[in-house]
Amino acid sequence: MLVSKNFTLEEFTDSQEATRKGIDNTPTPEIIERIKYTAECMEKVRKILGYPINISSGYRCPVLNKSIGGAVNSQHMTGEGVDFTCPKFGTPRQIVNKLKEYGLVFDQMILEYDRWVHMSFTKGTNRKQVLVIGTTPL
Repeated sequence: MLVSKNFTLEEFTDSQEATRKGIDNTPTPEIIERIKYTAECMEKVRKILGYPINISSGYRCPVLNKSIGGAVNSQHMTGEGVDFTCPKFGTPRQIVNKLKEYGLVFDQMILEYDRWVHMSFTKGTNRKQVLVIGTTPL
């Protein structure tokens, strides 16, 4: 099922951990609507970067989020958060630096361990917060 022009619901819900542990990671219709909004926002990110995006983690049900040690208030559980890379563009650090140049509206953008970028989007007030976790500052 497409949730935007270039992203599928499966990309946002696929989890090796869920498969391994038999966790049902099926989102509710309300969460699917948030995933669609997040996917539309990620279409803007894809356009800025100019290349396809690889989603490593999108929606996580509360059981899955706890299983992987996710934050207790993770926006992954609401369908608003996504972790991704874009190897054809560059490193996660280069991605963050590029996206900081644009007037993109987002809630959080986090460079995590120089291995991936976490972004979240809300329909409410967005903090436009840029953070770095587990690596040197930008």
